[in-house]
Parts: sequence; structure tokens; C-alpha cells
Amino acid sequence: MSSMEASPPARPARPAARSAGPAIAVAAVLVAAVVFVPMALPSLWVKVLTSAAIYAIAASGIALLYARLGLVSLMQVALIGVGGWVTLKMWHATGLPFEIDMLAGALAAGLTGAILGLPALRMRGLYFALITLMAAAAFQIFITATQFPNGGDGWLGVSRNTSVFMDRPALAQTDAAMFRYVVAVAALAFLFLYLNRRGRPGRAWALIRKSEACAMAAGVNVAVYKLWAFALSGFVAGLAGALLAATIGVLDARSFPAADSVMLFALTVVGGAYSFLGQVLTGLLFRAVPALLNDLGVDGDIAFVIFGAALLHALITAPTGIAGQILGGLGRLGRRRDRDH
Repeated sequence: MSSMEASPPARPARPAARSAGPAIAVAAVLVAAVVFVPMALPSLWVKVLTSAAIYAIAASGIALLYARLGLVSLMQVALIGVGGWVTLKMWHATGLPFEIDMLAGALAAGLTGAILGLPALRMRGLYFALITLMAAAAFQIFITATQFPNGGDGWLGVSRNTSVFMDRPALAQTDAAMFRYVVAVAALAFLFLYLNRRGRPGRAWALIRKSEACAMAAGVNVAVYKLWAFALSGFVAGLAGALLAATIGVLDARSFPAADSVMLFALTVVGGAYSFLGQVLTGLLFRAVPALLNDLGVDGDIAFVIFGAALLHALITAPTGIAGQILGGLGRLGRRRDRDH
């Protein structure tokens, strides 16, 4: 009789297990990819996937603002540049370990993101998107005029003739090791954002998105939590900039056009802003698809046509993006399997 009484509490756990199944399956595939992909692919494609992982980190900041607060930020590539600028400057000026330089770059980008996010306290929608786009354009003009620190003389440390390449982290001297290093940082960044989403900031963001008036009535400090979201978005963009600087060794102003911020936002919507799988897909779309087209002998600019059609598809029929469709399909398969058994 006691065994019969002990069995019912176990039943409510089944729906949770089913909902966790797709996420566990996706995580297992990603872990296997991290371990085996560098062994199977040539060096060029390992570098492409490293770049894709870096931009997946940056896309997670865009997704945070869009999915949690309904804000369209078009300055993420500029914040990547801020993180890369500070990281390079720290390395050339101090010679400190890369991890400290990366943290400094991420904090600088987070502070910049919070400052540039101040207009969001008063406006949103198209007007705020235009403000962030103008900020990205201003950064493009500034960095084109000053360039990135490259070991030159003076406070900026810029030389027009020669560049001193930044060393890679001690744990990432080879291309395969750099890929795994970037993926590890991406996993930590995703975990950091996940903890915020599951904690008090996440609950505050949910109320703010529903209604700022309701959030204030519930005692939520709307200004603080909005600025915290922008700081987090800038922080992960700064991490991406630092990793980009470490991967390449030197940065160039031509790598940070304002148009790339628009493209990265659009692909975040296409990949899926509501799950980290979506940000992984965003990085692959942003970097791997053009490289694949070039590898096949097709003009990489064709990717813009593909991305435009994909964005229309996402906005009209798939608001959760490709990731939402994948996870939804896996969930349906899991439920069908449970019914069959």
C-alpha cells in the first residue's frame, strides 16, 4: 500500500521532462560539434565557425532587448567595436592577460550601451531604432578617423604603416583551440543572460514589456531595469569584440559598418530571438552562409537576397524564428513518441 501511495507524485514531472527534451537534444548536438567539428573541418572553416560563434554572442544582446523589452537596437556592431578597441588598447598599453583585457572591453561596452540606451527611457519603436542606428553611424565615422590601437605611438597607439598583432589567449594558440575557447565564453555569456532572465530582472522586464504603468504600479524601477538590459547587451557585445580582436590580432574600421548592425538585428529575428539556439543560428547565418556561397563559387552578396526573403518569412509566419520552428518540431515529435508508448 505504501508503494502505491508513493507513485502518484512522480507523474507531474513528465511534462517538464518532455519540454526539456528538445533543449537537451540541441545541447548534446552543440557539445558534439564543439568537440569534433574542429577535427573534421579545414582551418579556413574552423575560422569561419569561430567568427560565427563570436557574432552569436553579440546577437544574444540584441535578442535580450528585442524579446524581453520589445526594443529594436541597431548599434550592436558598434558596441562590438568598442569592446575590441578597449581590449586592444589594454593589451598594447599594459600587457595584462587577455582575460583581464576582455573583461575591461566588455565593461566599457556595457557602460557605453547603458549610456546610449538612455533615450529608451523616453521613446521606443521607430524613433529609438533610428537613434541607435545614428549612434552606430557616428561610431563608424569616429573609428574611420582614428583607427584601432595597433601598437603605434601616442595615447591612441595608432600607426598608419605598421601593426603589432595581439597575441591569442594562452589557452587558444591554435585555430581549433581558439574555436573551443570562443564557444566556452559564449556558453558562459549565455548562462549569465539566462540567470538574469530567470531572476528578478527577467520578471521586471516581463512587466515592463506588458505595460510600463503596470510595472511602476508593481514597484518596478523601470529606468534601472531598462538600463540594466542595455548594459548587459553592451557587455556581451564587448565580449564579442574582445574575442574578435584576439582571433584576428588586429581590427580594422572597415569591419564595423553601421549597415552590419541592421543585418545582425534582422538575422537575430530570422534565427530566433527567444532561445539561445536562435542566436547560434544567427551567427551561422551572418558568417557561415556567405562563406559557403563563396566556397561554392556563388557571389556572397546573394546572401542578402536570401536573408531578405527569410526575414519576410519570419515576420509573417514564424515570429519565433528558425529556432522556434526547430524546437517546436522536436517537441511535437517527443509528444508523439510519448503517445505511441
